[in-house]
Amino acid sequence: MLLAGKRLLITGVLTDDSIAWHTARIAQQEGAEIVCTGFGRGMRLTERSVQRLPKPCETYELDINDPTHVDRVRAALEEKWGAVDGAVHAIAFAPADALGGNFLDTPAESAKTAFLTSAFSYKTLAVGLLPLMQKAGGGALVTLDFDNRQAWPAYDWMGVAKAALEAVTRYLARDLGRYNIRVNAVSAGPLATVAARSIPGFARFHDVWTSRAPLGWDDTDPEPVARMVCLLLSDWTPMTTGEIVHVDGGFHAVAVGPDEGLRPSAT
Repeated sequence: MLLAGKRLLITGVLTDDSIAWHTARIAQQEGAEIVCTGFGRGMRLTERSVQRLPKPCETYELDINDPTHVDRVRAALEEKWGAVDGAVHAIAFAPADALGGNFLDTPAESAKTAFLTSAFSYKTLAVGLLPLMQKAGGGALVTLDFDNRQAWPAYDWMGVAKAALEAVTRYLARDLGRYNIRVNAVSAGPLATVAARSIPGFARFHDVWTSRAPLGWDDTDPEPVARMVCLLLSDWTPMTTGEIVHVDGGFHAVAVGPDEGLRPSAT
């Protein structure tokens, strides 16, 4: 099995339509032992969701911006396993006034919250788990990304935070390679998760993906993304680090889709 014997932390599990939940499910099916995390008012949802995994697992509360939470999770994992082989960073948040077309009016504090929670937190998780991954002899970290080489409608400061997340991925890859830790990101196409549906104008993402992605795109199916995350957590990618791997039906590679209204050339 792809992940036989791996000890993995899966953060950001909320409901069973999330990428994190499907990653946890596939990881278990591929032989991994996992622990999941949730946060705040979502903890009850997380605890119910993990009961629907093939093997219900322990759930820890993790506010990634609270150092005491990070310390408690690390201590719990050390007591449980002694070491950790990998983790999935599925943590992101932006206040409402940082989304929905408010880019020019967003206060600095809201932009800071988006950055700290959605980008800087990857570094926080990596540093928090580093002692346990060193004990394992290395491992893999994977974060969930959304391609932000362009400006998107309504995505605003979350888009800026995701662009920062890609940079954080590269710098972590640089600094953690000496410990045999690989650091990558999976850039997913839009999926109709609870988090995504809270973004104003999400339907516009669905429409443009449907018309442009060469392989098509089903925004109700997180499994292709979760499979790639599991692959990057496995020993099958021993020399891959600092990468942004797209799982988006090929959307990122195509400027204009066949049905996006290009007029035929004049004869």
